[in-house]
Amino acid sequence: MDINSLNPLELAYIGDAIYEVRIREYLIKKGIRKVNNLQKEAKNYVSAKSQSEILNKMIENNFLTNEEIEIVKHARNYKSVSKPKNTDILTYKYATGLECLIGYLYLNKNIERLNRILDRIVEVR
Repeated sequence: MDINSLNPLELAYIGDAIYEVRIREYLIKKGIRKVNNLQKEAKNYVSAKSQSEILNKMIENNFLTNEEIEIVKHARNYKSVSKPKNTDILTYKYATGLECLIGYLYLNKNIERLNRILDRIVEVR
């Protein structure tokens, strides 16, 4: 598969799945046992608003490389026909940027950097 031929939304699609699994794993390791509580806590990480805030904190703290910021910007600026249901368009686009970056790193098998970013996410939240 040629990763560079994928559009940002395709990368975000796989990135969303990787992100969700990692957050669920983190919450279970935290010792949360009730599924309802897991769902409530997960919203602090997986909602578009949370993802946008997390991404902006990482950018402000110079955690991302220039290449990673370019991937995020490309996703953020990508024309999409879908409209967000529960947030404004800018928040949605930043969340998509974070998911795209995760998908890009995953598909490029840059697992070390992917893990550093995912570890950072749970630290800043």
